[in-house]
Amino acid sequence: CVDNLLTGSRKNIVALCEHPAFSFREHDVTQPLDDDVGAIFHLASPASPVSYWTYAFETMRANTEGTWQLLELARRRHARFLMASTSEVYGDPLVHPQTEDYWGNVNSIGERACYDESKRFGETITMEFHRRHQVDARLVRIFNTYGPHNQINDGRMIPNFIAGALANQPLVIHGNGEQTRSICYVSDLVDGLMRAMFKPHTSGEVFNLGSTDEHTVREWAQKIIELTHSTSTLVSEPKRVDDPERRRPNIDKAIRVLGWQPRVSSDEGLVRTIAWLREAMTPTPANA
Repeated sequence: CVDNLLTGSRKNIVALCEHPAFSFREHDVTQPLDDDVGAIFHLASPASPVSYWTYAFETMRANTEGTWQLLELARRRHARFLMASTSEVYGDPLVHPQTEDYWGNVNSIGERACYDESKRFGETITMEFHRRHQVDARLVRIFNTYGPHNQINDGRMIPNFIAGALANQPLVIHGNGEQTRSICYVSDLVDGLMRAMFKPHTSGEVFNLGSTDEHTVREWAQKIIELTHSTSTLVSEPKRVDDPERRRPNIDKAIRVLGWQPRVSSDEGLVRTIAWLREAMTPTPANA
């Protein structure tokens, strides 16, 4: 595990640190690595609006220079490579649901472009290494994912709503709340990443990974209020710039090639995440 801890936390790997097969190095992926590796999961990049607006240049470098460095490592070591891309490469889509062959509708100079466009260029770099250097590489476009270890204040919809609901605070909806999102539980995503990396005939391919359970942002907020038994109300703020109106993946290819589809229902995943966040937000007694 390699992380510069810009937006990550050592707390997320406490349970792994004593395992003999696990090691951690604090390192920036824009700098060279030369480890003897068999497979590289390139997950490095701030990925929430708050994070990539705060760290715009670091985000761009992780997805471009970092991608290049890791692909060079994969080429030298003849390792498999997976780039964790994003549904943001589709921008505010004109095709719904989004399929892997859709080129997207992205504002290349907008406020979200530091993330959207650097991921798109990272995809280009990956495919050029695959075509020109025969690197065993694939792309996975991750749609909204949530679960334990979500950062509480990083601007993502689900942890924001849960944290607010647990505190009985108003839940902020940007715009009219009719934008749609589909949410995938983290364990399902991990299963999809593993299949994309290690299943045969995945080199050079692109896969959408996400849930097809699509609801409006307002409906997700109301669902979380219900599950937390909260007294929170909904308040509106101006819509975020370039915020997509609809977001749902077509996962037919992942079903066909990977034998993958989400297993954890939204209710079940939200209940697990609420329990984790409730514990994470509970103050530790001073004498503990």
